[in-house]
Amino acid sequence: MDNIQIIDIPFFVNPVINILVVFYHALSWLHIPYALGFSIILLTVFVKLLMHPMNKKQLEMSKKMQELAPHMHKIKTKHKGDMRRQQEATMALYREHSFNPAAGCLPMILQMVVLLFGLYPALVKILMTDNVVSTVNSVLFFKGLSLTEPWAVDFFGLHLGKTPAELFGAFGVVLFLVPVITGGLQFIQMKMMPTAAPVKKKPNEGPSQEETMMAVQKQFMLFLPFFVGFISWHFFIGLSLYWNTYTILGIIQQYKVSGLGDLEPWIAKLRRKQ
Repeated sequence: MDNIQIIDIPFFVNPVINILVVFYHALSWLHIPYALGFSIILLTVFVKLLMHPMNKKQLEMSKKMQELAPHMHKIKTKHKGDMRRQQEATMALYREHSFNPAAGCLPMILQMVVLLFGLYPALVKILMTDNVVSTVNSVLFFKGLSLTEPWAVDFFGLHLGKTPAELFGAFGVVLFLVPVITGGLQFIQMKMMPTAAPVKKKPNEGPSQEETMMAVQKQFMLFLPFFVGFISWHFFIGLSLYWNTYTILGIIQQYKVSGLGDLEPWIAKLRRKQ
């Protein structure tokens, strides 16, 4: 496997491979070209649909947290220096609005588990193994799903098991589209996250904890897309295909739950320029 070290936990990896193989056989039966690449896309859609209820809850909690930010500021101003009163008032506010701050963490953790322990090692096994037929067939739950020949690992001419950096010599600057698209989609999704409206403060009042966290979040929003774009240059195309499909679906879901968020002023500016 080209010396790539993976954490192969069958409990996570094998179901992913089985689902992928089901999609592959279905697309092959329909004579769809680039069946493996489109199977990765369908697998991504399947995972996203599976996670949809939790992701929706996470987005709703995030939106509500932004709505509660002005109330939180009032509580901290009113009970300044009294942490016990602040905590009591905060918990009362949460109960009043049926808000559980821990509810948004679970979907994020599950997504990371699926990606790091399920999808990533599964794609490494099916794309970079020397004997794909025996490797895949050894983990299938039903013999009827067995592969009889190796599958084609190219997707519109790009090797799904190669990185853009490895393919650069053959395709040239067009490969820069992979990190640009990956980073761009990540930026759009993060920019759509709503932020709390600024609260009215007294003269000479310093930044609140929420404002400090918001400033850090904005810096993170600028950094993460560049980081994701950079690492996508060194990750194989199959993983970028999954990541970008998942991000696009996330953008659609986020739009349905909370709208354009902080992306709306940008779009309004573009419309005025036109």
